[in-house]
Amino acid sequence: MNVLEQTTEQMEQRILEIKQKFGDRLYIPGHHYQKNEVIQFADDVGDSLQLAQLAAKNKTAEFIIFCGVHFMAETADILTDEYQKVILPSLDAGCSMADMANIEQTERAWNQLQAHFEDTILPLTYVNSTAAIKAFVGRNGGSTLTSSNAKQVVRWAFTQKERILFLPDQHLGRNTGFELGIPLDQMAIWDPILERLEYDGDINQIKMILWKGHCNVHEKFTTKQVNHIRKTKPDMKIIVHPECPIEIVQLADENGSTNKIINTIAASPSGSKWAVGTEHNLVHRLAQTYTDKEIIPLNPYPCLCSTMNKIELKHLLDILEALETGEVRNQILVDQNTAKDAKIALERMLSL
Repeated sequence: MNVLEQTTEQMEQRILEIKQKFGDRLYIPGHHYQKNEVIQFADDVGDSLQLAQLAAKNKTAEFIIFCGVHFMAETADILTDEYQKVILPSLDAGCSMADMANIEQTERAWNQLQAHFEDTILPLTYVNSTAAIKAFVGRNGGSTLTSSNAKQVVRWAFTQKERILFLPDQHLGRNTGFELGIPLDQMAIWDPILERLEYDGDINQIKMILWKGHCNVHEKFTTKQVNHIRKTKPDMKIIVHPECPIEIVQLADENGSTNKIINTIAASPSGSKWAVGTEHNLVHRLAQTYTDKEIIPLNPYPCLCSTMNKIELKHLLDILEALETGEVRNQILVDQNTAKDAKIALERMLSL
C-alpha cells in the first residue's frame, strides 16, 4: 500500500514491523526538536553531537536513520565507520543557521580578515554547520564547539591566538564571549553578504569576529515576552538557549544548552514554574513529562524549527520500506578529504 494511502495507525504499525525485522542492524537517533509522531520511534533522543557520537559507538547498526537535519547526518557520517550508512528521512530537512555560512563565503572572509589581522585569528565553528565549514576550521587549527562546551573551547582558543572568528551563530558567540569577560565593544560582526566587517573603532581592539548568522527559532524571543512573564507570573523562572539574542539571555534567570534546559527543569522541585525559550516541540514534551511543574513556552506563538519539522511520519516509513526492499535512499555521504579535516576539528573539541 502506498504510504500516502495509509492511516497514521497503519504507518505506525508498519514502522514497528520493519524496525523489528531489522533488529540491531537499524538505529534511529532522534533530535529533541522532532515531532512526537517521529520521536516515538527513536532509539535515542538527544542533541546533534550526542546523537552522532551514539551512532559512532553503535557498531552493530548498518543503517542509521538520522531524524534530525542535514548537518547532523553529515557529522554522523564523519564519525561512523565505512560500512555504516547514514540516511536522512527527508532531504528538505536542512538548517537555516548552517546555510548562513557556506565554504565559498568563509574562504573569502578568511582571506580578507587575514589581510587585516595577519596570523592572529583562530576559526571556531558551532557544530550547527556544514561538513565543509568544519573541515575549513580543522585545516586552520581551529575546533568545533557545542552550546554545552562553548566557554571551554573559546578559553582554549584564546591560548592559541589573539582573536577568534566564530561561525556561524553570532548570538552564541556573543553570549559566550561576554560571559568570559570580553566586552561587547571588542566584538565585531562579519557580514558575508556585503563582505565587510561591521565595527566602529580601532580594529586592533577586536577580540571576537562574529559571523552574521543566527537561529531562526531562537531569534523569535523578545524582551517584551520576558517582561510579560515577569509581570503576569512573577514567581515563574525563565530559562533560555544561548542562541537567543544577548538581551534575552541577560534578562533570563538561566541559560544553557538543550541538555542543560532539560536537566535544570528535571532537577527542579515539584511545583516549579518555568517559561522556556527554545523550540516548542521540546517545551511541550517537557510539559508532558514533568506534569508536577508548570512549563510554558516563553514565546506564546508557535516557535518551531521548520526545517527539522520537514521530517514527518510518512518520510520515516518511506525510507524504511525502501530499505526493506534493499534500496538505500537519501544516504548522506561526506567525501573523504572533507571528512578527514572535519574530524580533526571535532576531535580537537573532544580532546578538550
